[in-house]
Amino acid sequence: METPPLAPGLYIVATPIGNLGDITARAADILARCDVIACEDTRVTGKLLNHLGIRKAMRRYDDHASAEMRERILGEMAEKSVVLVSDAGTPLISDPGYRLVREARERGLSVTSLPGPSAMIVALTLAGLPTDRFLFAGFLPSKDKARGDALAGLAAIPATLVFYETGPRLVASLEAMAQHLPGRELAVARELTKLHEECRRGTPEELIAHYTAHPPKGEIVLLAGPPPEPAAPEADDIDALLRAALAHASPSQAAGQVAKAHGLDRKALYARAMALKSQA
Repeated sequence: METPPLAPGLYIVATPIGNLGDITARAADILARCDVIACEDTRVTGKLLNHLGIRKAMRRYDDHASAEMRERILGEMAEKSVVLVSDAGTPLISDPGYRLVREARERGLSVTSLPGPSAMIVALTLAGLPTDRFLFAGFLPSKDKARGDALAGLAAIPATLVFYETGPRLVASLEAMAQHLPGRELAVARELTKLHEECRRGTPEELIAHYTAHPPKGEIVLLAGPPPEPAAPEADDIDALLRAALAHASPSQAAGQVAKAHGLDRKALYARAMALKSQA
């Protein structure tokens, strides 16, 4: 039975980040049946299409694409099936496509997204850092001050931080993390899904020493674990906190304030606050 043509609209297709065997059956089917492919680099996408035995019309659509090219692609979506791919991974994730998708939706055009490979997700599953909460922050700025400011702005977030980075800038980013994200465990994931895949976890100092001696190549995912839990106050410190709170609050209120600020047991603090008040 002949496969029916795709309905007009935009199809967002994730492509392999290294190993071409990671293309999904659905992605290969959509690439084979679409009318047009919008891609970052026709040479890179051409290699994938050759691997799949597919020949299609391609439109170059990258960060430097003109408004005219975007308009042309949007116009084609009204009557044709247009696939959007990036060079590797899921489109729009630190890759072009946001404006195209936004305008397609504003015009009422059909938009379909196919799940698939993402370097960020692969790195998170490899690194052994907490994954219950994470924040993807794309590429860090290349200038030292801007990089430091960006990290300082993220330092208080109680989550694993995920960045994309390049080999030549890795050590500088690790040094900035040592300064602005102290006490955190870091991980470097590189060459993901390829023959020489690596995921190395350690302190900033350990990773700086390793990658200074072994300069990395290729694209990298850099991860920083959540901030360390603050140390619990000593008994004398707790008494001082309670006395300060008791100067303007009842024992119950003082216990509640200190418990909330330091993550301590409210009942135990209330009992101690009552004892301190009786001694006053």
